[in-house]
Amino acid sequence: MGNTHPGATSPLGMVSACAYSGAYPTGYGRYAKNTEGVPEEMFEQLQASGFTHFQQSGTGAIRKYYNYVRVTPMVQPLDDLGEAWPLRDEVAEAGYYAATLDTGIRCELTVGTKVAVHRYTFPEHGSARVVVDMSCGGLAIELGRTVPLRAQVQSMGHGRAQGTVWMEGVPLSVYVEVDSPGWRQMLWYDRRLVDGGTRLDFDSIRHTTLRPFGMLFMGPTTAGQTIEVRLGFSLRGCDQARQNLERECGHGQPAFDPVKSGTQARWSEHLDRVQVEGGTPARRGVFATALYHSLIKPCFADDESPFWPTPGPYAFDVCTMWDIYKTQLPLLAAIVPDRAVALLESLIRVCEEEGNFPIGYRMARGADRFFRQASALVHTALADAHALGRAGLDWNWALVHMVDDLRRMYGEDFWEHGVVHPITHTLDLAYGHHCTAQVARALNDVGLADDLENRGRQWSNAFDPETGLLRDSEFYEGGKWNYSFRLLHDMAARIALAGGDRAFVGKLDRFFGFGAAPVKQPGRRPQPEEMAAGYALNRFEGLNNEPDMEAPWAYHYAGRPDRTAEIVHAALTWQFGTGPGGLPGNDDSGGLSSWYVWASLGLFPVAGQNLFLVNAPAFGRAAIRVGGGEFVIETSGHRETPIGVDGVDRDPPAQYVQSATLNGKPLHAAHLSAAAVHRGGVLHLRLGPEPSSWGREVRPPSLSDQSATSEEAR
Repeated sequence: MGNTHPGATSPLGMVSACAYSGAYPTGYGRYAKNTEGVPEEMFEQLQASGFTHFQQSGTGAIRKYYNYVRVTPMVQPLDDLGEAWPLRDEVAEAGYYAATLDTGIRCELTVGTKVAVHRYTFPEHGSARVVVDMSCGGLAIELGRTVPLRAQVQSMGHGRAQGTVWMEGVPLSVYVEVDSPGWRQMLWYDRRLVDGGTRLDFDSIRHTTLRPFGMLFMGPTTAGQTIEVRLGFSLRGCDQARQNLERECGHGQPAFDPVKSGTQARWSEHLDRVQVEGGTPARRGVFATALYHSLIKPCFADDESPFWPTPGPYAFDVCTMWDIYKTQLPLLAAIVPDRAVALLESLIRVCEEEGNFPIGYRMARGADRFFRQASALVHTALADAHALGRAGLDWNWALVHMVDDLRRMYGEDFWEHGVVHPITHTLDLAYGHHCTAQVARALNDVGLADDLENRGRQWSNAFDPETGLLRDSEFYEGGKWNYSFRLLHDMAARIALAGGDRAFVGKLDRFFGFGAAPVKQPGRRPQPEEMAAGYALNRFEGLNNEPDMEAPWAYHYAGRPDRTAEIVHAALTWQFGTGPGGLPGNDDSGGLSSWYVWASLGLFPVAGQNLFLVNAPAFGRAAIRVGGGEFVIETSGHRETPIGVDGVDRDPPAQYVQSATLNGKPLHAAHLSAAAVHRGGVLHLRLGPEPSSWGREVRPPSLSDQSATSEEAR
């Protein structure tokens, strides 16, 4: 399960809209919460009690903070609100979702950047209804509900209403227009109409005192009659929600088709920024879907921060940096650089507002720091942006926050002792110091840079020289084997600590299971003993496991890019597909899909080091639209290998780079600077069926081995 949803979205937009069942994942689906084995079904078929807004995309055990403002078209009494009806005839396109409820109502959804538009086609009925439930939030599973802290709802007359709910300390306002001439409208509370009432106010709502409330529009329909519902959202009050609606939908006229066309045009323009040629239709479909998933999050709501008073970028759904910093942020930096810079400015504002860079940040006061996951991850994206010369940021101010953030939380112990547990935070903080040192040195603060660089060398304190692996500790979603193959800033020293190239490659081979028997996967309701035995194998857990995402490329640093080619090729061929289960685990806000995009292109970004590693691509030719023009990856000798599904070649071989040129000049290294990619050019890779000597001698750069930074590597 990728934990994605088929709802309507806009590229990196504020609003999404989808059918709502209340089940896991995302509120669209039919499963109970699950973190181990095959998930349990909550019900037998897809069903919906209405349509909600603000869905997660691909994250794991997240339950709250999503699925607000449920809109339900009904031909039943209000007492039946909350009943779920089977879904049929679903259609999902970029920017559009449609389904028919079992009641016979055809439901279509589209979104703009800050608006959603619903279109409902009713059967003939004497008393049809559109019900807006302002109390909805989260999922209908244990500990999954998000309850408003307080709320206000107001009926404005003439098919207009507005309201604000404070969710997790954040005010979410909506302005609603319902195009339904002659219909009655009223407020409701606890499934009872509020006769003559034009305003509801609630304070101090608790789980035990919550009763549903919202707006209702009701009247007769003829067969095939359509009712359009337009919703403008804002985090800065109902007036701004109304202005957002008017800006994208106009003043009271039907808006569904124009909004849909505009959003689909934005999707086409974004998706066209990466073009591939060759491959099977299935592989191209998986690639296009991966690129689409990579551009749903983070959610931008510019000029909407409820905490920062001035206009400017605001990204409110960064869930989480741990998921996206290795793959997705470098992809955004390449194909939507303006949004990548806006994200960094937004995170700097959050840091100034709350005192530290968030690991996770959602529509919630307090930034949900996810402190167990990792430390100092924003530093990698800032270091890369500075190395690329990105304008639009006050780099002196950014450096202030980078340095201060390193001394907070786990950073205080690292500052005093040079090591901290969980031990993975030692690696994070050492890397964060290295990234910050690069920015400080570029800004001519030599003393600060030297001090930071010296502290950055303390990554070695995390390793046991006897085993060449990380020291025993607690680990988040993995064990010491999963985290032991991080791509550090001094991989030459890391490999030497493990006993040299041969020993390091041997440990990697063991981790990836070369020569080992297949691992039996857990099924439904696995026993604790079964899970413990699986973890004890100390094996690669999968690409959806964040610590494992970059591990295949660790071979590059030991002179074995052929091993990287084998593992990446096998993953692309066998772990991804077009049907149910087409993702090998949580998509994690687009982090896994971004991995697929980079791996298919034959590139892998090393976050924080202004570096790309090069591998055999999955397509014969690809072009990335970057700021400097186009970066083209072309091949000769490429063999088309179909995606691994029944009925096709069951064992397509990997391909290996035999030689390479960059802009016509020989390239002997299996790496490129990010600057070389971002300014555009042509990388030509000659492929063959057997491993070669290419990329074995000139290693990617390491802090202790400056000779690796050759002219061709730069």
